[in-house]
Amino acid sequence: MKTIDELLAEGVTGKRVFVRADLNVPLDGTTITDDGRIRAVLPTVKALADAGARVVVASHLGRPKGAPDSAFSLAPVAARLGELLESSSGEVAFATDTVGESARSTVDALADGRVAVIENLRFNPGETSKDDAERGAFADELATLADVYVGDGFGAVHRKHASVYDLPARLPHAAGYLIATEVAVLKKLTDDVRRPYVVVLGGAKVSDKLAVIDALLGKADRLLIGGGMAYTFLKAKGYEVGISLLQEDQIPTVTEYMERAEKNGVELVLPVDVLVSSEFPDLKTKAPAEYTTVDSDKIPSDEEGLDIGPRTRELYASKIADAETVFWNGPMGVFEHPDFAGGTRAIAQALVDSSAFTVVGGGDSAAAVRTLGFDENAFGHISTGGGASLEYLEGKTLPGLAALED
Repeated sequence: MKTIDELLAEGVTGKRVFVRADLNVPLDGTTITDDGRIRAVLPTVKALADAGARVVVASHLGRPKGAPDSAFSLAPVAARLGELLESSSGEVAFATDTVGESARSTVDALADGRVAVIENLRFNPGETSKDDAERGAFADELATLADVYVGDGFGAVHRKHASVYDLPARLPHAAGYLIATEVAVLKKLTDDVRRPYVVVLGGAKVSDKLAVIDALLGKADRLLIGGGMAYTFLKAKGYEVGISLLQEDQIPTVTEYMERAEKNGVELVLPVDVLVSSEFPDLKTKAPAEYTTVDSDKIPSDEEGLDIGPRTRELYASKIADAETVFWNGPMGVFEHPDFAGGTRAIAQALVDSSAFTVVGGGDSAAAVRTLGFDENAFGHISTGGGASLEYLEGKTLPGLAALED
């Protein structure tokens, strides 16, 4: 895989460099609530601009249905990218389409060392099409905007999309700094692991994590389970879980995993207590919620588990304390509400306090770290791609990485 440093050494002055970033940031209307993914691509964009390239940044945002939708416009992202770049490469230009007149004229007008953002790639149905010809046709149009391709959208490399998979085949290509860093980190979680190796998994659905659990049962020393997915495990143990999140169809698989963990000597740890309530909290007003703490085998039939309890927090922190490697993906509860953020905060603090190599696996976990006020530099690495990270750990071939191979 060619690196951006090799590309820069060859010279990029005056060349149009298409940077496929992952700028899929959370928005509240037109307000960006977490700009972590924009910051993550800055080193690549700055290096190219400073070397005199004409930088064309492209990304998806959200899930528009193959047509323009103002709710998913990248306009606020372009503005924020300009603020973060400051005076190093001037104001960021914005094209109001992907491959139309605005994109062509915006790119044509770029001076050396300047940056443009084109509109949301998913406004074109060819970006995500499963038809190779349709996807390829869109990639052909994108290729007319550039001389060189740099892949730096790690959060999208597990997608076989036009800008991720097809476009690199049409242009000289290299991996950006972010992708290089992410791959190096993931190799430390798969090929060169320091032990004890502890994996903390949370989030809503156990089905989202089945494949990675399957893979980690042969690699991790401990698996700590929290979040909504924990209740399927607790149900598999025969516990009442009330109206908590539950995927009954996954109980046989979860049961088999617990049996295999015991057989393989992998410590699979479940919550011993949880915070429960009869009503889901109001995430808009953040109004105080009524809740109680109960043992995980005593959840009332009419209540829902919303966070791991204080004894579980202490237990999980103790399981992390002596680790040499920790990977965490998924919050422990409804962290968006202050009454149910304690479990997620406890895991983050345990990682901060640990001397291990710690990796926060993207998505909600990365957002939680920032939302709860932790210093990002206190962690070994905060990934920008939750789904991509998980699929890498599962051992899958990621289309976007394969496309960057020479």
